[in-house]
Amino acid sequence: MKKRTGFAAVLAVSSLISTLSSPITTSAEESTNILSAKKMDEKLGVTEFISGNLSSPSTESYRDIVFDYINQQKYNLGSETAENSFNITKVENDSLGTTVVRLQQIFKGVPVWGSTQVAHINKDGVLNVFSGSVIPDIPQNLRNQEQRLSSEEAVSIAINNASLQSNPNVKHQASLVIYAREDIVRYAYNIHLSTFNSKPENHDFFIDATDGTVLNHVELLRGLQEAKEIKGEIRKGIGNDSFGYKQRLNLIEENGIKYLVDKTRGQGIYTYDAQNLGDDENESLLPGMLFNSTDGKFVNQKDQAAVDAHVYAGKVYDYYKKVHDRDSYDGKGAKLVSSVHFGENYANAFWSPEQGQMVYGDGNGTTRAYSAAVDVVGHELTHAVIENTSNLIYENESGALNESISDVFGTLIEFYNGKNPNYLVGENLYFESGRAIRSMSDPTTLGDPDHYSKRYTGNHQSLLVHTNSSIVNKAAYLIAEGGTHYGIKVKGIGKDKMGKIFYRANTYYLTESASFSQAKQSLIQAASDLYGAKSKAVLTVNDAFNAVGIQ
Repeated sequence: MKKRTGFAAVLAVSSLISTLSSPITTSAEESTNILSAKKMDEKLGVTEFISGNLSSPSTESYRDIVFDYINQQKYNLGSETAENSFNITKVENDSLGTTVVRLQQIFKGVPVWGSTQVAHINKDGVLNVFSGSVIPDIPQNLRNQEQRLSSEEAVSIAINNASLQSNPNVKHQASLVIYAREDIVRYAYNIHLSTFNSKPENHDFFIDATDGTVLNHVELLRGLQEAKEIKGEIRKGIGNDSFGYKQRLNLIEENGIKYLVDKTRGQGIYTYDAQNLGDDENESLLPGMLFNSTDGKFVNQKDQAAVDAHVYAGKVYDYYKKVHDRDSYDGKGAKLVSSVHFGENYANAFWSPEQGQMVYGDGNGTTRAYSAAVDVVGHELTHAVIENTSNLIYENESGALNESISDVFGTLIEFYNGKNPNYLVGENLYFESGRAIRSMSDPTTLGDPDHYSKRYTGNHQSLLVHTNSSIVNKAAYLIAEGGTHYGIKVKGIGKDKMGKIFYRANTYYLTESASFSQAKQSLIQAASDLYGAKSKAVLTVNDAFNAVGIQ
């Protein structure tokens, strides 16, 4: 990515803020565990994270405090007033008493895609953190919106580009955005396409709103139907998992039938049979049929994948609720819906953001059903947590962070589950011992990089996000367990503290387009929030990221 020159100026601040790299430098803000720091995005030449006493104590509203700060910087930002350049999208108070404000940059009322920010205001009304790059100096002479294509024309271009013209069941969503990447700044339509084949397809396109040029195309996995609502009495049942172990099950009985529905957690856990369907003609059958029995026993071979999905969804719910006080993936008790036996020989699992739905294939003969590994279930459901917090965009470094954070919490949930836990991801999927999807402790054993200098730099986004995630995975492992890596010694602080630091950083600091360096700074500040500015945790996080080459 080229450094912006015409519209990407450096975000300056009115006071001198020291840069946090290595060694760590702190100032008077230590008394509140806020580290004075400034982190630059070296590729773009903009500030991506700044912390300290960024404003004076105030009794004004959070909106006024944040907008006053932005307005003081508007000439450096190259933007109009804060009121015309930002929308507040979410406000919450964290467990430490901080007001966390999420913002979306706009231009003439249109969202700037991927440009989101987070501001932290303490109990005294002091703005302490502003995280997330701002796209400055968006040209005022962008071609007028009235010259743009219609959204229907943009959808047609996307469908043709994805070679889905002959598919009658393509679903689509279209929204107008400002697309700012590389040296391109355009009004564009963000087109999301989804359809189900034996291999599901999902596409995000960015179509120039003036001339129809395809500016970007990213493939994803999304899209399912609504789940059935079941009412009735709570019952207990039993089932066999993929390894032959007996599992106690929470069920609901309705009209003499016992269903794989657990109403003891949030708004419920629902487990369906997709009946090995998964094509366009049978799309309407998804999520499938609710698993049920008359005697509450799920002991047939076909039941095993469902027992795994049902039990492990409960483990994921329990981990987030008991460890992080998060009620399901949205923090509001959202229903957890799973469909197993999807497609024929489908060797994958995926999360559908549109419907809050997990989907698991049966594997291709070398693997068990993809619900058989608790870390895989935890990984996929953590994608849902991310969508409801930082909403990391699934490309480049933000996409690799999305994958890494999902690996981190999938692994932590495996340790929470307590059955032969380790730092391999997906090892229980394979019949053959010694195989796994990724290794957090030594990524190189499975062909993945363990240092930023060895990162994948090609254009294949799926490779990029799934490969470069291992760099952050290795840092997470070092934070938990310690070790010496490329000559840098890291003192581990344990899995529990590592998990809490990652959870806080993702929930309250990371933004949609976060880079690895922004993530490093966010994790350092999260460690300071939780354990103190001079704590071992702060030093460990800093050392771990230095060890993997992230500055």
